[in-house]
Amino acid sequence: MDVNVEKDSHLSSVKNALRILQSFTMDEPEKKISELSAALGLNKSTVSRTMTTLASEGFVFKDPETKKYRLGLSILSLSGIVSSQMDIYRESQPVLNRLVDHIGETAHISVLDHLDVIYLQKVECNHPVRFLTHIGKRNPPYCTSSGKVLLAYSNDEFVKQVIERGLQKFTKKTITNPQKLRIHLKEVRENGYASSTEEILEGVTSIAAPIFDYRGKVIAALSVVGPNQRIQEHKIQGLAKKVVAAAKEVSTRMGYRG
Repeated sequence: MDVNVEKDSHLSSVKNALRILQSFTMDEPEKKISELSAALGLNKSTVSRTMTTLASEGFVFKDPETKKYRLGLSILSLSGIVSSQMDIYRESQPVLNRLVDHIGETAHISVLDHLDVIYLQKVECNHPVRFLTHIGKRNPPYCTSSGKVLLAYSNDEFVKQVIERGLQKFTKKTITNPQKLRIHLKEVRENGYASSTEEILEGVTSIAAPIFDYRGKVIAALSVVGPNQRIQEHKIQGLAKKVVAAAKEVSTRMGYRG
C-alpha cells in the first residue's frame, strides 16, 4: 500500500473515532450502531469496526441488554473532567464526607467497567491505612464488597463472563468456586449489601451497598474499607446499616424513588 494512502486511511479512522465519541451528548448518552451510522453518514460496518476498537480500549461500553453503546471509563483515565461532571460524583460527595466523618473509615464509589470494578471516587478517613486503592484503580469484582454488590445486580451472562475469565485466589478466603460465588451473590442481593473480609487482601475488610438511578437500575456501589482491627466481625452488621443508608441517600439524589 502506498505510504500516503495508508496514512490517509489511519487519519480517516482516527477522525471517525473522534466524531463518534463527540456524538454522545447529555441528551443522547446511549446510541446503537444504526443510529450512529445514520447521524454521521458512515457505513454500519465502519461504525461497527470503530466501536469494537473503542470498546476494546474502554472508551465505549456496550450494554448487553439494550445493545446500545455509551462512553466508557477510559476517558476518565485521561481527564478528571468526566469525573467532575458526572452526576454520581457530585451527588455522592457530601454523603461520603458525612459517612467518613461518622464511622471513621475510608469510603469509595465504584462501578463496573468491562469485567473489573473501578474506583470513581475516594474519601480518606483521618487515619488511613494503605489499601492500594485510588481513583481509577481496577480490581476483580468477585472478591471485593463493591464488586460483589455490582455482580449481584448484574445479569447472568455478565456473571458468567467474570467466572469464565477465572476466579483467581488472592487469599485463603477468596471465593474461587463458581457455584459458591453464585450462591453468595444471591445472598448479597437478599441482604442488600456485601462484605469482604480478607478476600482480596489479608487484614482488610470492606462493606458495600448498591446505588440505584431513576430507572431503578444499579449503577454503582458505595463502600467503606478498613483494617480488621477496626472493622471487626461483630461490627459489620451495624456498619452495613450505615453504608446502606448512605447508598440509599445517594440513590435518592440520583432520582431513585424506590
